[in-house]
Amino acid sequence: MPHGHSHGGSSEAGHNHGEHHQHGPARYDRSFALGAFLNIGFVVVEAVYGLLANSTALLADAGHNLSDVMGLLLAWGAAWLSRRMPQGRYTYGYGNASILASLLNAMILLIAVGAILLEAANRLADPQPVAETTVMVVAMIGIVINAWTAWLFMGGQKQDINLRGAYLHMAADTAVSVGVVVAALAIRFTGWLWLDPVTSIVIALVIIAGTWGLLRDSVRLAMDAVPDGIDRAGVERYLAGLSGVEEVHDLHIWPISTTETALTAHLVRPGSDQDDGLLREISSVLKDRFGIGHATIQVEQDGSCCRLAPAEVV
Repeated sequence: MPHGHSHGGSSEAGHNHGEHHQHGPARYDRSFALGAFLNIGFVVVEAVYGLLANSTALLADAGHNLSDVMGLLLAWGAAWLSRRMPQGRYTYGYGNASILASLLNAMILLIAVGAILLEAANRLADPQPVAETTVMVVAMIGIVINAWTAWLFMGGQKQDINLRGAYLHMAADTAVSVGVVVAALAIRFTGWLWLDPVTSIVIALVIIAGTWGLLRDSVRLAMDAVPDGIDRAGVERYLAGLSGVEEVHDLHIWPISTTETALTAHLVRPGSDQDDGLLREISSVLKDRFGIGHATIQVEQDGSCCRLAPAEVV
């Protein structure tokens, strides 16, 4: 029995194979470079003055900022890889590198949290004097640098989880630096030395709170789950409602990068011939209405002959 098979973007407007390689993350290269450069410099300054001021809160923030520099570099490298054209074994290109980077970023942050909590526990058992003025000045510099770096990624963080990872790192750092300033002021007026390690613990909890969502979403994307913002039920209703379609099966929607989504589906249209016009329409609607830019549709005249027709078969 003849089957009609078409790549959703092979012959129509609405999907360009090179499109995502030329736009999107590419325009954030300068943001990554500036963010990484400023934060590397600040980590050095913060670590030196953290040691001089004997502040675990400052050292904890320096360690966190170092993990953020690594995160920025990972995200930057992944963004660059995702723009490389498909070749050899990598027929979808290297877009999944951005998903792996966001997952690795979350894991690095959690490792940093463990180190912060360990040091804070040691200092809580044996509080040490802190140079409050030095801590406040350095932390205020951090507020400016981190807030500005977060702003660089604010525009893209809603569309790209890789950029969201960079944004969340910097936004959390801004809040953490504010907390360090507040703790230093409180120590100056109260003399409560335990506030410094307690602030480190609060920093760790803030990092965990900000990282959990990133970790969860990264794992979902790595497991090929339907990306957030894609209405799977709506897609199925749309396909099932097309003229002549009696059944939709083997519907799969998954991410091929943090910004690109793919779909495959079988449509049962008894008595129908190959209809390139319909395939062009489907591809256009899937891209414009549902945000799915890489669609492959297989048209069948008799769904009972397809071994993939049962819903439980993958």
